[in-house]
Amino acid sequence: MQMSNVAEWLAVAFIWVLGLAALLVVILFVIDINQTKDAVRRNYPVIGRFRHLFTELGEFFRQYFFAMDREEMPFNRAQRDWVSRAASGKGNTLAFGSTKNLQPVGTPIFVNCPWPTLDEEAVEAEALIIGEGARQPYRAPSFFNVSAMSYGSLSKPAIRALSLGAAKGGCWLNTGEGGLSPYHLEGGCDVVFQIGTAKYGVRTEEGELSDEKLKEVAAHPEVKMFELKLSQGAKPGKGGILPAEKVNEEIAKIRGIRAHEASISPNRHPEIEKMEDLCAMIRHLREVTGKPVGIKTVIGAYGWLDNYFAHIAAGNPDDAPDFITVDSGDGGTGAAPMPLMDNVGLLIRESLPMVVDLRDQHGLKDRIRIIASGKMVTPGDVAWALATGADFINSARGFMFSIGCIQAMKCNTNKCPTGVTTHNKRLQRGLVPEEKADKVANFVESMRNEVGVIAHSCGVHSPRGLKRHHVRMVCPDGRSRPMDELHPAPVRQG
Repeated sequence: MQMSNVAEWLAVAFIWVLGLAALLVVILFVIDINQTKDAVRRNYPVIGRFRHLFTELGEFFRQYFFAMDREEMPFNRAQRDWVSRAASGKGNTLAFGSTKNLQPVGTPIFVNCPWPTLDEEAVEAEALIIGEGARQPYRAPSFFNVSAMSYGSLSKPAIRALSLGAAKGGCWLNTGEGGLSPYHLEGGCDVVFQIGTAKYGVRTEEGELSDEKLKEVAAHPEVKMFELKLSQGAKPGKGGILPAEKVNEEIAKIRGIRAHEASISPNRHPEIEKMEDLCAMIRHLREVTGKPVGIKTVIGAYGWLDNYFAHIAAGNPDDAPDFITVDSGDGGTGAAPMPLMDNVGLLIRESLPMVVDLRDQHGLKDRIRIIASGKMVTPGDVAWALATGADFINSARGFMFSIGCIQAMKCNTNKCPTGVTTHNKRLQRGLVPEEKADKVANFVESMRNEVGVIAHSCGVHSPRGLKRHHVRMVCPDGRSRPMDELHPAPVRQG
């Protein structure tokens, strides 16, 4: 009898559910056929709504079910898997054969030596001094470091994980343009403070540069250098963009802006409109802070850089930046206009050798360090940059992958499912900084070790021993040519 009652109750409940579902369909039908904004829904009521759902879910279906290992953008599954294995401290050996297509034009192929370096002969890459002329030069221990990612663009637990991990891994952490937060300092790692066009963290109420706040930042022993951002790869000619939903009270206080309002940086530093202004700003920052000062830029027009180096070489060493961060035109960001992201700025494969050659042509190799940045997440990318002439390599999205990013492409929505780029407390809960810090450290160590593996195969003792003659580039005729022939060493002027 009881079973019969349960069956009757379930039958009634099922009828009610069907009735409510039918009512909902009728309501949606009436709404869709009468609305005027969406032609698909108006012509195909209710069913047309699935188009938006499938469009929304399409990128996830492609990522997990349909895309081949090497065909996704901006980073493919093979790249993400390498970072994941490296960050987990697992072995990075693979079976059967490479899935990488080595035939596309521009592919670098390293030239192995018949007598590779023995393990006992290998040495670690030496530390390099940046800013010897500053009152407090910086002895940078690692050639691979955490690129600019601001608190605001990234979440609190993400910044904490990067700070703790960078300290364990012995590399620097760039603050990005969002100012210096307590979470950047928490791990005790070396910090590079970036000054964006809005001067976040070192600005007056009117948005001008504050020497007092500069001195406060420089007083932190963890802050080793200052980077003046002129432009970045994902949006050259456009300032930083932080949506209003990400500007909470704490972030607003750190940046020196109003809370709950979109934070839009100027297109450039208003007070820098010619080379003389840039020289004056660099001298001023170095004098106020006492620490090395460099610039970050994506290369487009480059005549100004040639003129700038010529000016420095003509007897004006104090006007030189202590380092130049060369960003790639396909760099990443939390939010950027698609026309800039897709169409503006040279890629690092073209711009890095250009900047290195211009610097060396003017005899400034020992004066200006060059940092390469832009989609460098695997040992081959980093080894190529070192061979080309970079002194250091920065990675942002590689470190995001190391702390759990799954390339959900939701950075600008505050809905990041892994807690990396959201300020939603519920979503942040999944990112445990102490656990992810070990992954950051493992990623750094694995990168240094495996770049070393490439270097030893080429017959040199350390990664910085890689030179252009160790690399061949695939050319349009299908053959490879030595990179030192495609980009020969420049003749020094003077």
